[in-house]
Amino acid sequence: MNTPGMARLRALRLAKDAMDRDWADSALDLDAVAAYAGYSRYHFVRAFKAAYGETPGQYLSRRRIERAEELLRSANLSVTEICMLVGFTSLGTFSARFKKQTGTSPSDYRLRHGRRAAAMIPGCYAMLFTGGFKESPAARAADAPGAATAARTVTAAGVATAPEPEERNNEEAG
Repeated sequence: MNTPGMARLRALRLAKDAMDRDWADSALDLDAVAAYAGYSRYHFVRAFKAAYGETPGQYLSRRRIERAEELLRSANLSVTEICMLVGFTSLGTFSARFKKQTGTSPSDYRLRHGRRAAAMIPGCYAMLFTGGFKESPAARAADAPGAATAARTVTAAGVATAPEPEERNNEEAG
């Protein structure tokens, strides 16, 4: 049985799943999410709020703050790094929304709840896991066509290193 109401909820669920999947992308905007549901942005906001009780922006912000709470409890990253990792572009907006949702500032939250974590995860691993490392311009230039092609190794922190130069015997040293 495929009723119009079920089709509408299915379309809204696709959009909500996209927000859950791409929550850390600061470029995630209302037009892109509404396109998943096949609605205009204005109709999507009304339909989403009617179905879930909050606007898409409120939902996405709440999910990002939930992820930030988890990172504040478990990762050895600064509040600014966590702010950027969860998809906020402004530390002020992040702090205000965090305080509104949790009743405390991000720094106070870490002081109260961070000790409960078994062990703080090193920041480099948390950033690697959440995709916080971006490829540097130098690494992109080395991968460009015509660049020297040497095998590179990627360390646990996501840093590309060049191989050690090969030793040559005296006859080759010229």
